[in-house]
Amino acid sequence: MVLGKVKSLTISFDCLNDSNVPVYSSGDTVSGRVSLEVTGEIRVKSLKIYARGHAKVRWTESRNAGSNTAYTQNYTEEVEYFTHKDVLVGHERDDDNSEEGLHTIHSGRHEYAFSFELPQTPLATSFEGRHGSVRYWVKAELHRPWFLPVKLKKEFTVFEHIDINTPSLLSPQAGTKEKTLCCWFCTSGPISLSAKIERKGYTPGESIQIFAEIENCSSRVVVPKAAIYQTQAFYAKGKMKEVKQLVANLRGESLSSGKTETWNGKQLKIPPVSPSILDCSIIRVEYSLMVYVDIPGAMDLFLNLPLVIGTIPLHPFGSRTSSVSSQCSMNMNWLGLTLPERPEAPPSYAEVVTEEQRQSSLAPIGACDDFERALPGPLFAYIQEFRFLPPPLYSEIDPNPDQPTDDRPSCPSR
Repeated sequence: MVLGKVKSLTISFDCLNDSNVPVYSSGDTVSGRVSLEVTGEIRVKSLKIYARGHAKVRWTESRNAGSNTAYTQNYTEEVEYFTHKDVLVGHERDDDNSEEGLHTIHSGRHEYAFSFELPQTPLATSFEGRHGSVRYWVKAELHRPWFLPVKLKKEFTVFEHIDINTPSLLSPQAGTKEKTLCCWFCTSGPISLSAKIERKGYTPGESIQIFAEIENCSSRVVVPKAAIYQTQAFYAKGKMKEVKQLVANLRGESLSSGKTETWNGKQLKIPPVSPSILDCSIIRVEYSLMVYVDIPGAMDLFLNLPLVIGTIPLHPFGSRTSSVSSQCSMNMNWLGLTLPERPEAPPSYAEVVTEEQRQSSLAPIGACDDFERALPGPLFAYIQEFRFLPPPLYSEIDPNPDQPTDDRPSCPSR
């Protein structure tokens, strides 16, 4: 008797969106079919499916143990969210090649349905980062006597909803900073920065309206700027690895000595990025808006305002508690800024961080020419890696603290 051959083994999901991507949340039922096509009659021990969801981080660091001795330290950690197993054809055991208990599958195409429920507990959003990932998948395995198993794995997307229509994410974010420049024994006037945004929570595709006032009482020409950063943090064995990446930015007009610039709702659009991940114990994805003043020859003056990128957008008639909205709704300058394909580089750090320190703390990040993963709808789109090199981490410590108010020179009038 001539044995038949397995022509194809495929997995398909029932829950598909407009982008033809299977997307689920905690508590949802994942269902689909395993399709098996054979060219002749075959005898199988079993056809099984396995489903799993887990977060995993991994990175390595080089260590010196002596003058001529070096070794590599591995850091790995894993969190399992669920596992599921089901036998679609045949029996549980596959450890023998006997002819007993075999199931005959005739020539043609056959479909076998599967279904399982995701846990009700919160799940981490699917994510692909530089040193870790959160993945969910279904794997089918066909076992036959005297043949190697035929295996196929297919991933599906899970994202934990973040509703920005909550009081904590609708609250305004604001801050004020001031910096006095010193050159030997000469002290110039201060540079002051105040900035606020109407809320903390946003969704991809929205534009952040920035309200800011920059006053330059120094003798230098400065440039106000703003940027959105994503910070990926990975945890393993009590250690933490962090990657900071530029998402989008904008540049204001140069500000000469004695001048003041005001931003009345200057817009910075959020590109397609993955939502914040805040509940995973080994991977965190956070965002921040940095409004800063680029000062040539000195450490920049900056404000960091935390952001949360959610999945459920602002309700059209939702309650907004922002005082910024109520005060500026009549005279906002709605700017539709077009971001360049590749944003300009972040501020210069040459005087703050040496090249040796930068190289030791940051490795080159791989380029990605296109967004490779998309969530349903125009607001939700995933990317596996950003295209931009992560800048050095900023410091909130100002090496030139403000002088006492009484001794501070007044701003020249122009």
